[in-house]
Amino acid sequence: MAEHSQSTVLVTGASGQLGRRAVELLQGTYSGPIVAATRTPDKLSGLARPGTTVRRADFEDPASLDEAFAGVDRLLIISTDAVDVPGRRIQQHLNAIKAAERAGVKHIVYTSIIHSGPQSPAFVVPDHRATEAALAESGLGWTVLRENIYMDLQLMSVAQAIKIGMVVNAIGDGKAAYITREDCARAAAAALSSSFEGRRTLDITGPAAVSQTDIAALASQLSGKEIGYAPVDVETLIGYMTGAGMPRPVAEAYATFDVAIARGEFAAVSSAVEDLTGRKPQSIAEFLSAHRDALLNPAQS
Repeated sequence: MAEHSQSTVLVTGASGQLGRRAVELLQGTYSGPIVAATRTPDKLSGLARPGTTVRRADFEDPASLDEAFAGVDRLLIISTDAVDVPGRRIQQHLNAIKAAERAGVKHIVYTSIIHSGPQSPAFVVPDHRATEAALAESGLGWTVLRENIYMDLQLMSVAQAIKIGMVVNAIGDGKAAYITREDCARAAAAALSSSFEGRRTLDITGPAAVSQTDIAALASQLSGKEIGYAPVDVETLIGYMTGAGMPRPVAEAYATFDVAIARGEFAAVSSAVEDLTGRKPQSIAEFLSAHRDALLNPAQS
């Protein structure tokens, strides 16, 4: 990890899984000042140590952002999870970008999502596109990290597939280059602590794009029993989710990811993780194997 040790770096959303891990990685590799920012500073008492300070930063409270970003050179904006109200997340991100400009921040690293165009069906893409556009219009340097889908999210679906003997979704023949949250955190920490000052967009992906047939084969190897793949249409998938108690709007939102994968939106493979960190990202075979016990005994994990 190349470091720019004279810079003060700040991680937003540091009480979340990705943000906390990024701070932990920086604490192990970066010699400059680190700021961990969150709406709930009490949750970060364990991260406070020499060289690391904790500040309150609420994306809906611009004054708090002004205070949090004061004296910061490089800023990691972890996209928020405010998807309950249309436009809310975009406004939060705009608040952060404007506060960064007011504070004199030199470079922003932003966690976006892979998308190949404005017609991507994944429901989260418009928020990320709008944030990327705001960065492009700002006077700041930036690194956009377009993350693929977290491998970690496959644990529940693979455990379910092993239980029922079948992978079931609406992805069809589509492929995705799934990436672990750990590798996303490593990439984010490396980009934040680097000396790069220009503008760049990087796809943050796993080492290969895999199909649902591939995942079924991996589930078969791990479980020792035959696991097949049963593709269904989107309405059937939504019906399964609502039948399990999920509200229909939420089910419809989740289903957009299957549609996007089926269209090839998440099939891109990039070397960016290795380029940033010096280490290849974990493959899905390695990841699932490392979690074999949890997959075979989900109630005990």
